[in-house]
This record gives sequence, C-alpha cells and structure tokens, in this order.
Amino acid sequence: MLKHSKLLICFSLLAGILFLIVCCMYAHPLKKSTVIPDFSLADDTISASSDTPKQLSLFASGACLMDVESGRILYGKEEQTPRPMASTTKIMTCLLALEQSSPSEEVSFSSHAVSMPKVHLGASKGSSFTMNDLLHSLMLESHNDTAVAVAEHVGGSVEGFADKMNQKAAELGLNATHFVTPNGLDADGHQSTPTDMCRLASYACQNKDFLKIIQTPSKTISDKKGHSYSLTNHDAFLTSYNGALGIKTGFTGKAGYCFVGAAKRENLTLTSCVLASGWPPDKSRKWADTKALMDYGFTHFKKQKISFQDFSKTPLHVADGIENQVFLRVPEPITLPLASFETLEIHYRFPASVTAPVSTSDPVGTIECRINGSVYNSYPVYPSASVDKITFSHILYEVIDEFLSLFCKK
Repeated sequence: MLKHSKLLICFSLLAGILFLIVCCMYAHPLKKSTVIPDFSLADDTISASSDTPKQLSLFASGACLMDVESGRILYGKEEQTPRPMASTTKIMTCLLALEQSSPSEEVSFSSHAVSMPKVHLGASKGSSFTMNDLLHSLMLESHNDTAVAVAEHVGGSVEGFADKMNQKAAELGLNATHFVTPNGLDADGHQSTPTDMCRLASYACQNKDFLKIIQTPSKTISDKKGHSYSLTNHDAFLTSYNGALGIKTGFTGKAGYCFVGAAKRENLTLTSCVLASGWPPDKSRKWADTKALMDYGFTHFKKQKISFQDFSKTPLHVADGIENQVFLRVPEPITLPLASFETLEIHYRFPASVTAPVSTSDPVGTIECRINGSVYNSYPVYPSASVDKITFSHILYEVIDEFLSLFCKK
C-alpha cells in the first residue's frame, strides 16, 4: 500500500510538471507587452513651398548634376543613356595610377605610346618620367600618349589596364560604363553615362592628390635626359566659376565636346557631366551647360538633416522567443540636399510581431524616403538585441527552477 502511495505521489508530481510545461509552452511569455501595429504610412512630411523651376535649356545630349555626399541626382537629361565620353576617361586613368603606383615611379614610353595621335606630349620612344609628372601631363594637357604610357606601366598593357578600369568601375557601381582605352579615343564599346561619370567624379573628389593635380595652373616637367615640357591647365571652368574644383574636358569626333566638373559652396559639393555638348566650332557650349547645371544646384538646393522617429523605447513583440519583446535600433539621421519645390515623405514599415530567432544583423523593418512621390532610398531597421528561439529544454529548465523555488519557500 505504501509502495502504491509513493508511485501515486511521483505520478502526481510528474503530471504537475508536465502540466506546467504545457502551460508555459502556450502561455510563454507571461508578461504583457505593448506592440507596434503593422503599418505603412507617411508619418513625416516636408512639403513643397514653391513652384518647380522650368527645365534647363542645355546644348548637351546627355547631362547630370549630382550631390557628392549623398549621390542624389538633382537634375538629369538622358542621364542614363550610354555615350562616348572622350578624354573624361582620363579621370579613371589618373585615379587608378594614384591608387596602384607611387608618384616617384619611373614610367617609360613604348613605341605604341608614342604612336598616339594629338593631343600628345611628343616624348620619344624610351623617354622616362616620374609618374607624378605624367599625371600632370595627363590631366592638364590631356595627352593621349601619356595615357598609354601610364596604362602600360600600371596594367602591363592597354588591355590589362582596361580590365583594371572596368573592375574599378564595377566596384564603384558604374554599371553602364565600359572602358576600352585609357585616353578616351573613339573605340567600339567605350562608353559611359552622365550619371556614372558624376559618380566617378564624386569618388575622385575624395582623393586629395587627384584634386591637387587637376587644380595645378601650370607645370614644367622633364624626362630623365633633361628634356623639358611646359604644361598648362586647359580647364576654363576652374578659373571662371565661383567654388569650382575643376575636373576634366574631352573631345572626339564621335563624342563631341564633353566636360565633367565639380564645385563646392559652403556645405554643398556638386558634380556635373555634359556629353555631346556640341561639335566644332561650338567649343564653349560645354562651359555654358556646366554653369547652368551648377547654378541650378546651388540656387535651389540646401542640405537638410533628416531625423527619423525614435522607436527605441517601443517594444516589438517576439513570438516563440526566450524573451517576449525586443527594442529597435533607430538609424542615424541622414543629410539630403532638398529644394524648396520638393516634398519629402518618410514611411515607416514594421510588422506587428516577429518570430524568434531574432538577430541584430537581420532587419525587422524599413524606413522609406520618398521625394516627390518617388522612392529615393530605404533604410533597414534592426533589433537592438538578439532573441533565441525558445526550446523544450529551456522551458523544462524554467519549470524546474520555478518548482524548486516554490518547494524551497515551503
């Protein structure tokens, strides 16, 4: 009889433990939480306060104006259409040489380099210069033979250097750009878009050595045998526009007059690109187009700091987790150039709940910015902590712990 009583007690305890486990599995977590409802709406809006200005009258077949910091396109005309870009190609040639060689390295001219057509430095085969001197030749005078000498030195061959140019283009997200030559002379498949060239220029603006070269008014260089060459900067934009940083001109019979420029006023730095901005004798049209683009940007756009709503203290419900809620990590404020005639809407998108496991590296929602009704960018929202999925062993541990706690109190 005593044996049966002991079995009955053990069975009762076991049944009680199993009952508690089942209850915890269905009732866990026990604490109540305030959850964010599932929503998608424009909680924040900056409204337009003036009329949109008229479209610019540009000579260029393709044009783009871009904010350097955000990469936002402020104005475009067939800005995504690929076209030949002539000697603006040398922006990439110069950047690769700066990144993959030393200024003091000795560069020699091959027979292929000296065969390049005008505009050229005119160095003889076997002539040697420092890389620094040749980069001034490249960017101030746009020498085609210099571009090939630099390419062969850095890439082993023109073809090898073109591969490096295209690899760098891919890294920078220049998806519509393809390089064939280092100097921009017309070649099948050698092309870019105004948008991509603005992105390239924006990247170049971050390189102090590049800026120093393109802003040099004049320079005399010499080869290792002492032959001197005088260089003059032919970028008229650099000395004719307030805040101009310069960058690069270009012309071929196929590309027409081209120019990629950059300028800075106060806290706003802009890059511009005009492709096919006329043919001879309309050499000055590229300057008029560039000035019109830059004036448009500096006149209408101001930098604005955009702060998002703070959801860091509002819990998000977590299903099947060892914790029943998690807080959100709010993205840092962003800075955007906005015009007085534009409307910015911020849409917050969060689910009613998420299911464990939850990781701090996996987004649980998004914040979407729309400018004039079109999506500009989406920013992921991450949880502030990870939450593991609840398991049978975890529940069993909690139940036993609770049971022992109650037992000890008695």
